[in-house]
Formats: sequence, structure tokens, C-alpha cells
Amino acid sequence: MVWQAYKEVRANGGSGGIDGMSWTYLDKNLKTELFKLWNRLASGTYFPQPVKQVAIAKKDGGIRNLGIPTLLDGIAQQVVRQHLERIVEPQFHKSSYGYRPNRSCHDAVISAQINTFNHDFAVDIDIKGYFDNIDHELLLKAVAHYCQDKWVLMYVRRWLEAGVVQNDKTFVPSTSGTPQGGVISPLLSNIFLHVVFDKWMEKIHPEKPFERYADDMVVHCKTEKQAQFMMKGITRRMNDCKLNLHPTKTQIVNLRGESIQEYAKKYDFLGFTIKPSMVKFKERLKVVPSTFVSTKSKKSILQKFKSLEIHKWRKPLLLIAKEVNQISRGLINYYHKFENKSMRYVWNQLNHRLLKWVKWEKGLYKYDAVRWLKHIYKDNPKLFVHWALVHP
Repeated sequence: MVWQAYKEVRANGGSGGIDGMSWTYLDKNLKTELFKLWNRLASGTYFPQPVKQVAIAKKDGGIRNLGIPTLLDGIAQQVVRQHLERIVEPQFHKSSYGYRPNRSCHDAVISAQINTFNHDFAVDIDIKGYFDNIDHELLLKAVAHYCQDKWVLMYVRRWLEAGVVQNDKTFVPSTSGTPQGGVISPLLSNIFLHVVFDKWMEKIHPEKPFERYADDMVVHCKTEKQAQFMMKGITRRMNDCKLNLHPTKTQIVNLRGESIQEYAKKYDFLGFTIKPSMVKFKERLKVVPSTFVSTKSKKSILQKFKSLEIHKWRKPLLLIAKEVNQISRGLINYYHKFENKSMRYVWNQLNHRLLKWVKWEKGLYKYDAVRWLKHIYKDNPKLFVHWALVHP
């Protein structure tokens, strides 16, 4: 189990934790280090080190703190994760998509789009600081409901209580939450919300379809009254489980129904916006829910292109294309799943940045630079992968 876990974690790469151990060192001393880890896990003498706090920027401008375990702690977590996942995965709800094998963000968005066709209202749910506020005792109770192995519960508790070393080297004990960045954290968070939300919905509101990807949830309703009733019920349920809904991000959305109050007309889900749009159907225009790339996602992509500062790269265009295409392929594979038009502005902006590189590198004025780049496109239209969508 330890050897298999090592191979899984090694394949994913990632940085080390507070002990400074690198993959280079671990690979050179693999037999010794894995034997010690196995011995401690098997005898119950394994105690994890605190996680290292790493701050990353969020799309909405805030900061998300990740908790990065040491390499050996990550391997130990993978041992438990593989064992626990075999038990709980068959129990998970069909409407749960996050961090599950053979399920993707696209699957969740497709389900949301289908359900939106039959339901005029939606409750867009966001849990405030979910990963930081999970109650440890309730989480352990949820894990114990599905897995009675004492060694699993013992090590899960130790990881939850291991603490965090902040950027200024200050140690902070863990009293709640499971750190994002841990190998086992996604599975633990899924188990918790499976009990708190998925099974509750299945038991109390089986007629209401929903999608859940980690802590992003959408519940579909037929009428305004149903949406208001569900909002109140979900709020109470979360409070009973010591969680709070985000006061502004959680909202009722009216996609095309009749209502007394005014509500939002669209909702964002996993980087996409689902909203009504006019579609021609059998020579008639109809208002139907459609899926587009969200404004927030486009702003994030444009910021990424800006931070690259392509115009300052002093290298051949072929090498620039190689690096930019790595980013563009990922964006195309994800955001062009449903339609292409909403990304047109993004690719036009990338072409403008390439044009700026031509002006700096070749010393050309605007119109000469445009002609130069168009000549490159004519000779090699596949040089940049996004040129198949928006050419210069």
C-alpha cells in the first residue's frame, strides 16, 4: 500500500512541506524512507508534521491558503485515501461530481444545463470558508459511519489536528477544517458534504435535482416559493452542521419564471455562466438556458496573459508559440466545451499581445506589424493553436 501510494503521489509531483525534503532526496533514499514510513504506519507510531501554509490568489481577488504536507505525509495520506475511497466511493450520490474518478467539471455543468431546462429557478449555494470551518468531531463521525477501521480514524484525527506553520514560521494549532492542498482533504470534504447535504437532499427533498462539485452547489426548483423554501431549509441544515452560507454568493436565481420579487437572472458554476438566451427553433425565437464562459473566468485568463508579458520575451516566435500553446490548449479543452463565441474577445486580446511583441522585437509600427503577423499566419496558420478560432 505504501509503495503504490508513493507511485501515485510521485506521478502528481508537487512541492514538499516544512521539512524541506525534495523528490530528489526521496528518490535517492527511497528504500530507507519508505520502510520507516511503513513501519510507523503499521505500528501506530506515525505522527504527521504540521502543514506548510501557501497563499494563492483567488479569481475574485481574495487569497486562499493551502496547507501543503511533507512528501512522506502526502504518501501516508494517499495510503489511507486509497483504502477509504474504495469503501465510500460506491456510496456517493450520483449528483456529486467533485474529486471523483471518471467524473469531471464538464459532467456537472452538463447536468446543471439539463436540469435548468426543466426548472425555472435555481438556488446557487456557496459555503463560507468551507474547508476552514469543517467541524472535526462531525467529520470523524461521518467517516466512522462508513469505515470502522480504527487505524483510519486514528490517522485522520492526527492529520486534522496536526496544525499549520504560517509564512512567518509561526505554528497555529488546528481546531477546525481540513487544509486544502492535502492529499486526503478532497475525499474527507466529500464525505462530510455527502452526509451534510447529499443524503439530506435524497431523504428530505428527493424531487429536487441538484449538482455538487466540492462546496459549489446548485439546487433546481420549479417555482419561486419552492426556491425560497429550499433556501431556508438549506440554511438551517448548514447551521445545524456548523457551517454558514456565504451571504452574497448564495442566491436565488430566476432564469425564466414568474416571480413577485426580483432575483438574479444567471448563475456561475465551475467557470461557466448559465443564463437565458434567445435561440431560433423551427423559425421561432425561444428563450432557453444556455451556457457561456463566465466573465470572472475571462478576466482571470486575461490577467494570466498580461502577467506573461509576452512583449518582453526576447526569443524566436516558434519558441513563444510552444510556451503559449501549452496554456491555450488547456483553455480550449476546458472553456470551448459548450460554445466558442464568448471566448472570442480573449483570443483577440492574445493576438494583440503577440502584435505588441512584433512591434518591440521587429521595431515596426502598428500597420507594418499587423502585416508581418498576418504574413506569418498565412505561411503557418497552425503556429498558434488559438489561430484556428481567431486569426490575427
